[in-house]
Parts: sequence; C-alpha cells; structure tokens
Amino acid sequence: MGKSSKYPAYSAGTIKVNGQTKAQTYKRGNNVITDYNMSDAEKRAYDYVQNSFADSLPSINVFDDKTRKNLQAQLDAYTAQGEKMVNSIYTPMLKDLKTDVASRFGNFDNSVFMDNLNAIESNRAYAISNLAQDITAKRSELINNELSQRYTYLNFLQDIQNQTNSNILNFANSSQANSNSGNSYNAQAYAAKQSSGGGLGSYANLASGLLSTMGPYGMAASAALQIAKNYR
Repeated sequence: MGKSSKYPAYSAGTIKVNGQTKAQTYKRGNNVITDYNMSDAEKRAYDYVQNSFADSLPSINVFDDKTRKNLQAQLDAYTAQGEKMVNSIYTPMLKDLKTDVASRFGNFDNSVFMDNLNAIESNRAYAISNLAQDITAKRSELINNELSQRYTYLNFLQDIQNQTNSNILNFANSSQANSNSGNSYNAQAYAAKQSSGGGLGSYANLASGLLSTMGPYGMAASAALQIAKNYR
C-alpha cells in the first residue's frame, strides 16, 4: 500500500494573564470549543449583577409600602415647610393690622380693618393655592426621582454586565486568533511537505509515460516505476 502524509493535529489556542489561563480554544470531536475561565472575584461580581438585575426588573415600577411611606414623609415635610413659610408672612401682617386698627379706632368694626383684612386674606389664599400646586409638583418630582434612581441602578448593572461580556469576547477572540495562527502554520507546513513529495511523484509519472512507449520491456519498467512511486 502507498504511504500518505498524516494531516497535522488541531492547534489549540491559549491566553494567559499573570500565568493564569483566561481563555482556551480547542477541538473536541467535531466541535471547536472556546472556554473563558473566570476568577473567583469575577464570578462573584458576574453572579451578583445577573441576580440583582433579574430581581430588580419585575418591581422596577412597583412601590412597596416602605417606599410609599418614605415618599409621603418627604411630601409631608415639604408641605409643612410651605405652610410655615406662608404663616410666617401673613400672620405678622394680620397682627400688625389688628394692632394698628385697635390703636386708631378702638375696635375692628370699621371699613379700614375689613378692607385690609380682605386684602391680606386674598393674598394668603393665593399663596396657599400656589402651595397646593407646588405640593402636587413635588409629589411628581419625588416619584420621578425614585424611578430615575431605579433605572440608573439597572443601567449600572447592565453596564457591568456588558463590560464583562466584552472582556470575555475579547479574550475568546484572542484565543481563537492564536488557534487560527497555529492551524495556519500547520496547514502551510503540510502543504509544503506535500509539495516537496509531489515533485518526485511528477517525475515518476513522466518517466513511466516515456517507458510505456518502449515496447514490452518498457511497459514492464513503467509498471515497476509506478509500484516504486506508491511505496515512496
């Protein structure tokens, strides 16, 4: 039987960092596999991000009792501060009005007092109306801030996850590139070996063709040459 050159084995690829293998590309059966090896710290961070994202996503727009109470407490504090500010403006004005009218007229049953009182009360009612609108706006602001913080947290988790996946892909691609480089070298070496052996084969084919034109003795020599070529 004729001899044939054995095709080279698959060239694996490995990436190491500080002596630690981070990524490997190898062939198992008919499958080419690339593995990424996480450190313990990477695995803890990766698992935390995955679990936190999965746990947070279903309740991203849901406020539990604790959150609602916290928001209401902030709103109550804002309302109390607004009321205090309104009272700090209009209570002294009413007091001064009463003192002035009492000193001038001895009683409050007069048009000067009523006109000034109506003006003060009208302004205070306007201020309270504005405060009510501010409270409504503050409530929306508190809700939006809470939601914004939650979405910012989810984006933070997603950024970490994306960066981790990017690092894995970069190491995997480098490992595959190393493997491809080795396989390319093996293929070229194999082709070169086959080419150098093929020169003898071509010469044998040419000689066999010439001998076959030389009659019975030439035919016998040609057959012998072909047998010799097959066993090279």
